[in-house]
Amino acid sequence: MAHVHNHDHNHGGHSHSHAPAEFGTAFALGIALNVAFVIIEGGYGYVSNSVALVADAGHNLSDVLGLAAAWIASVLVKRPPSQRYTYGLRGSSILAALFNAVFLLLALGAIAWEALQRLDSPQPLDAKTVMVVATVGILINGFTAWLFASGAKGDINIRGAFLHMAADAAVSAGVVVSGVVILYTGWVWLDPVVSLIIVAIIVWGTWSLLRDSVAMSLSAVPPAVDAAGVHAYLQSVEGVKALHDLHIWSMSTTDVALTVHLVMPSGHPGDAVLVEICHELEHDFGIGHATIQIETDEATACALAPDHVV
Repeated sequence: MAHVHNHDHNHGGHSHSHAPAEFGTAFALGIALNVAFVIIEGGYGYVSNSVALVADAGHNLSDVLGLAAAWIASVLVKRPPSQRYTYGLRGSSILAALFNAVFLLLALGAIAWEALQRLDSPQPLDAKTVMVVATVGILINGFTAWLFASGAKGDINIRGAFLHMAADAAVSAGVVVSGVVILYTGWVWLDPVVSLIIVAIIVWGTWSLLRDSVAMSLSAVPPAVDAAGVHAYLQSVEGVKALHDLHIWSMSTTDVALTVHLVMPSGHPGDAVLVEICHELEHDFGIGHATIQIETDEATACALAPDHVV
């Protein structure tokens, strides 16, 4: 018996409303300010013998590299598709976020090791210099974080930049407090202790970035997308008897894609219905790139995907 397949790939409803916002000026300004501050903070940290300042300078250096990677990715995602990279280079933003998280955690490991050594052998430091430099850090990092605040919710690449800058501002505030305490008490051991607290705070803030970027790189369903809700909606479409091979994944840190096979024994519903489905997927679930395949022979669909028919 012959089995007829009606395969319709519809790319209607593709919207670019989720495209990354323009943050070129924010990246350029943030990198320039942080490069200058790294030089100042590292130099004064060495002169004043403060491991907290040196630790924060090292962290700021990692942020400069992270900002550069995020900026490059924000440019690459706008590259048009090619014969080899049919999705363009949207995935580079996911790689940048993953690099940002991994590199930061490696830098924190080195900082923690140095702090532990200093804790074993505390050394005198210039508390006033530490306080002044850290105060400058609060201003620079706080301002840089503000530059990325508007995009922190919708793009983990931008969120990574925002979290790093906000954490740096908080860290600098902690260094100022430790400088005040050391100035009046002479407790030089507090400097490496603050460094370890800094590391713990940043690891805590970075963990979600690492988790989300790894999940995206493995094509997991984005946490903001209700996969069960998507399934229920598609199943409720008039004429859909079953569905299979439903896949939802991140094409970039801002774009979500979906592919699905809909079994409709009554026949192809027409392009207007497919456009409406894509519109609903985008409006209700944030999925801007949907590819739908229609199959009219339920028996054949089951044979083709025995483990995936729902």
